[in-house]
Amino acid sequence: MIDSDIGTLYIVATPIGNLEDITLRALRILKEVDYILCEDTRTTQVLLNKYEIKTKTMSYHAHSTDNKESVIINLLKNGKNLALVSDAGTPCISDPGVMLVANIRKEFGDQALVSPIPGASALVSALSASGVSSAEFVFLGFLPHKKGRETLFKEIGNSKRVIVFYESTHRILKTLASLIKYAPKFKIVIGRELTKQFEQFVEGTPAEVLEYFTKNTDKQRGEFVVIVEPK
Repeated sequence: MIDSDIGTLYIVATPIGNLEDITLRALRILKEVDYILCEDTRTTQVLLNKYEIKTKTMSYHAHSTDNKESVIINLLKNGKNLALVSDAGTPCISDPGVMLVANIRKEFGDQALVSPIPGASALVSALSASGVSSAEFVFLGFLPHKKGRETLFKEIGNSKRVIVFYESTHRILKTLASLIKYAPKFKIVIGRELTKQFEQFVEGTPAEVLEYFTKNTDKQRGEFVVIVEPK
């Protein structure tokens, strides 16, 4: 039986670039809750200002302490409704919010009220416009910077399934070099700066895509979704 006195934690998807990519329901929830839990309050405030949302914000991120989590759980115990947002996209997908949700479910058991408010996701957005079949794929989130990285590329090279992961501007060239080494004949589709002014898709073999970004250094900036399709 659910205790109606316990507050609800809403998992609210926010835009990945274009601030218009947010649902009417998400805007209503952000206005109605008692607090908004933000990965970075400054980033979220830009969105809130655009839609004249005055709800109080509170930081919650990968480096938040156990004390902050206790504060959040106590707010729920006192019947406060909260919204969890990330800097962009859907919270808890390659995002520290997943630990908060897990611990809330552990704390409240069947009484936990966690409600998803769906919306933008870089993963889904990239796949939808890639021309690559997404009937079956493996999502790796952000690849490790060092430990296990080489092993992971070997696994990608042996995969029979589509692989999708996120990459940063600092490592995109190294990532393509590793794909040349371990998956030279695979098809690569890269979605860059999705929904933003300089949105772009680039496809080809790893070597062809690396050549493009090497020649066009201005295109190396931004946030990347990498889709690897086995051949």
